[in-house]
Amino acid sequence: MSTSGYKDIARNGIWKQNTSIVQLLGLCPLLAVSTGFVNGVSLAIATIFVMALASGVVASVRGFIPHEIRIPVFILIIASLVTVVDLAMNAWLHELYLVLGIFIPLIVVNCIVLARVEAFAAKNTPLVAAWDGAMMGVGMVVAIAVLGGLREFIGTGMLFSGIEMVIPGTRALQLLPEDYPGFLVTILPPGAFIVLGFMIAGRNWLDARAARRARLSAAAQAAA
Repeated sequence: MSTSGYKDIARNGIWKQNTSIVQLLGLCPLLAVSTGFVNGVSLAIATIFVMALASGVVASVRGFIPHEIRIPVFILIIASLVTVVDLAMNAWLHELYLVLGIFIPLIVVNCIVLARVEAFAAKNTPLVAAWDGAMMGVGMVVAIAVLGGLREFIGTGMLFSGIEMVIPGTRALQLLPEDYPGFLVTILPPGAFIVLGFMIAGRNWLDARAARRARLSAAAQAAA
């Protein structure tokens, strides 16, 4: 595949086919874990690891998997990688592991992972499939970072709460005065839906503006 092909895959994963704000897949972990920037991004990075490796492995062995049992085999591959992530986080990031809890093993049934493995990895070469899985994961990281960051900032006036669980010796940033009362609804479940709705609306507005500019530019060139 050419360089432009890899760029198209990256653009699709991060923006055009973003799994969180376009396809609206995997909303359960997206909304539940995005109460803060650190929690959300940590889970999304773990998902990148699983998606990239699972896609590469599936693309490598697809010729040996009978069509009738492909889904159970795909799930077995994903579950094996999630087990590695689960044990690694328990060993090296134990405090964060306790915070994320059940959402780490639930990566196995995240429809983002299985859907991409089935739709793309099973039909492409290992390198291309791994790149696609990684870029789809990066798109999730971007979405959950913005969502978690906005919810944490508006809800508490802080950012990077819990960063000491990942990088010992660091601490969260207090961006608003310490007497800021907070906006509780933002860090509650309704706030997740409200902020995500604004994110989706903002993305659609940007796309509509870009399309309008493209039409005006094409019309101007045709008139010239």
